[in-house]
Amino acid sequence: MVLALTHAKFQLLELFRIPIAVIGGAFWPAAAMLAFVVPFTGDDPAGATYAAASMITFAVMSTNLFQYGIGVAEDRAQPWDPYVRTLPAGALPRFAGRILAGLTNMAISLTPVVIIAALFTPASVSGPELLAAVAVTAVISVPFILMGLSIGYSLPQKAAIVVAQVLFLPLAFGGGLMTSPDWQPGFVGTIAPYLPTGGAVRLMWAAVGDYPFRWGSAISLLAWTVALGGLAVGAFRRDEGRRFG
Repeated sequence: MVLALTHAKFQLLELFRIPIAVIGGAFWPAAAMLAFVVPFTGDDPAGATYAAASMITFAVMSTNLFQYGIGVAEDRAQPWDPYVRTLPAGALPRFAGRILAGLTNMAISLTPVVIIAALFTPASVSGPELLAAVAVTAVISVPFILMGLSIGYSLPQKAAIVVAQVLFLPLAFGGGLMTSPDWQPGFVGTIAPYLPTGGAVRLMWAAVGDYPFRWGSAISLLAWTVALGGLAVGAFRRDEGRRFG
């Protein structure tokens, strides 16, 4: 754990030395909140709360997709990564440190969304709903971390950038993150519950309001998590075998 925390510390220092990387991760969810939520919520607390939950899901998806998908691919291209891998501690502390650093960066990206929701919309949650939302945020981050790791360990840097960007908008729109629970275009309403973003946002909606818990969406999200976990482990093992076998 000490080594993992040390790796996390240095990865965060490396991240903060490029402030635009931190600002960029927080910018898109905050900008989407200001553009699509604040002007249209009016005096509807329930609608504002659901919209804020959607933007939190958006931030979880985008942050993990890019920071792991692109970040891992970038690290693999640097000579420092194989050197650290050959040290006696092995790959686990660096991998754990990457996860801890990523979760910290995700929390930074979520903060502007929460502040905007609190200050500029009528969104509100009770204490138990807030605790449920925090727990759900941790749960739904897992499939997107695994998705990012699958991309980062499978593809070279330039290809990882393209794939992450190509997946970003279809996952956000197709999962219903840009619409309300009560209004979704026909095809979005059909496919959204079966996409990882759709399953994730429905758990968030159920956590913060009266939206009914949907077992189908939860099972779909679990299936995506298992499948993406298999992809991530397979990609990691192939990369290990190719570079260190």
